[in-house]
Amino acid sequence: MPITAEMRETARGKMHAESFSSRFKVFWKNVYRSLFRYGRMPRDAEGQSYAVFNNLFLHIHPVKVSKHSLKFTYTLGLGVIATILFLILTFTGIWLMFYYFPSATEAYNRMLDLRSSVDFGFVLRNVHKWAAEAMVAVVILHMARVFFTGAYKPPREFNWIVGVILLLLTLMLSFTGYLLPWDQLAFWAITVGTSIASYAPVLGEPLRKFLLGGDTVGQEALVRFYVLHVVILPGLMSIFIAIHFWRIRKDSGLSHPNENGSSARGGAT
Repeated sequence: MPITAEMRETARGKMHAESFSSRFKVFWKNVYRSLFRYGRMPRDAEGQSYAVFNNLFLHIHPVKVSKHSLKFTYTLGLGVIATILFLILTFTGIWLMFYYFPSATEAYNRMLDLRSSVDFGFVLRNVHKWAAEAMVAVVILHMARVFFTGAYKPPREFNWIVGVILLLLTLMLSFTGYLLPWDQLAFWAITVGTSIASYAPVLGEPLRKFLLGGDTVGQEALVRFYVLHVVILPGLMSIFIAIHFWRIRKDSGLSHPNENGSSARGGAT
């Protein structure tokens, strides 16, 4: 049977398709290897250390961890839960920004529109609200767990200080977000809160005026609380969370009872 021009074109097309497919597979294989560097995890300790060190996703974890620190009953996963809640708050907060305007004449009406006119707006706002309240509770419980298990002791004192800063930032985020609905509850809560803060020695009254932008809760206070809540405090929170996790890794993971020969030494997450 003679080979026709049509048969030659068909053969060329198949070869071209197979060539493209093979090149595509090689490309994605190279991308995968550039991310993970290793295929199966090596069995020897040195090979496992190199595999973790060169893996984009595993690199955040220490090369070696204690079996004791992996028990759920030791940490209760409070650090991870707090981080997940922060991510939920970030996502829902950005979504809420599309419908909110920090104006004393419009803020409350925008919240009413969110509840009645925006699809799933009521759910969105309540997810943000309950996640914020849950994060405050979880961070406090996390700090209590670290304290009662002695996980703030050497060599992890620095990370304990970072954790205290994260707790304060969490409380400040909750406080600044309280004014944004601009209803009677928010107005009087901030009025009372800033009045209490003004009694702090030396810095009390300047801090109150800085937060309110004057002597009363008004447009200036709403704008300042909005900027603190959506820009400054979340930015600081992200930086200190990164430092917190980096320090955990540098301190060889979570604490364990026999670390450095002590019954209660170690870090937190």
